[in-house]
Amino acid sequence: MTATAAAGAGTGDEPAPALRRALRGYLDHLTVERGLSTHTLAAYRRDLQRYLASLTAAGVCDLAAVTTTEVEGHLARLRGGDDGRPPLAVSSAARAASAVRGLHRFAVREGLAGGDPSRDVRPPAPPRRLPRALPVDDVVRLLETAGAVAATGEGAPTALRDRALLEFLYGTGARISEAVGAAVDDLDVDAGGVLLRGKGGRTRLVPVGGYAVEALRAWLVRGRPVLAAGGRGSPAVFLNARGGQLTRQGAWGVLRRAAQRANLPVDGPGAVSPHTLRHSYATHLLDGGADVRVVQELLGHASVTTTQVYTLVTVERLREVYATAHPRALG
Repeated sequence: MTATAAAGAGTGDEPAPALRRALRGYLDHLTVERGLSTHTLAAYRRDLQRYLASLTAAGVCDLAAVTTTEVEGHLARLRGGDDGRPPLAVSSAARAASAVRGLHRFAVREGLAGGDPSRDVRPPAPPRRLPRALPVDDVVRLLETAGAVAATGEGAPTALRDRALLEFLYGTGARISEAVGAAVDDLDVDAGGVLLRGKGGRTRLVPVGGYAVEALRAWLVRGRPVLAAGGRGSPAVFLNARGGQLTRQGAWGVLRRAAQRANLPVDGPGAVSPHTLRHSYATHLLDGGADVRVVQELLGHASVTTTQVYTLVTVERLREVYATAHPRALG
């Protein structure tokens, strides 16, 4: 190691100061200018801390000194496993590669490096998985199960909240973070609409269906005031038992309990998740004849190509119907 490198090196396994500063600057950029979610930022931070550890082990103290060999070597170790860590799945390795490439692009823009050694490194392509959508009958059973306790008057107000939350998720196609982040002032039950705050700080106005409006009215009038009395004035639509904003984990629990009562899978392949309701919302709209551009706006996708994956689902369903219904479909 040269005298210059030694001066800039970290202590032991600690990355060099220049590497730590670059990482902090990049994460600040993602937070302030890109508006990434807390969940995504945490994943990027983990990926890049592992990358800096890899560079440190190779004796690299500055992003300007990184070569394509180091980048490729790190990504290969992610896919093959190293230091007792299991290999990453293709999707996780692709995310890590995206984080590494973003860090190097940032370093070039900020004058921290003269070139981008990751420019020609391609992340592994994850297998294309079609989103899973529940049949309409399963969705109805799930929603009715969530509201069964509320209908008897037992377990309210949380039962009213649970029914309203699941009706809201399926009735608007909202992401789980958008649902728990929705404020009462964002909701207009009389007009049947809600302002959702999505990724990157983007907002969109989404219609709320009649069943969801009815469930929300019941929750807002008979349930929410009871829970709000024990809290500190949270503006969130959906509250936990202590009167605070319902968390993502709390919303997952609501769906999981309803799915178990409805005899729907909650573990392993095909498990029901909040995103399952979002997938079902999009697929059922397209099955009903909605234009893909309209569904794009409703889902809050920046690009229609993201939405078009749902059209593949409906094509597969058409093939199934054709194969079972047409007298000469099978030769």
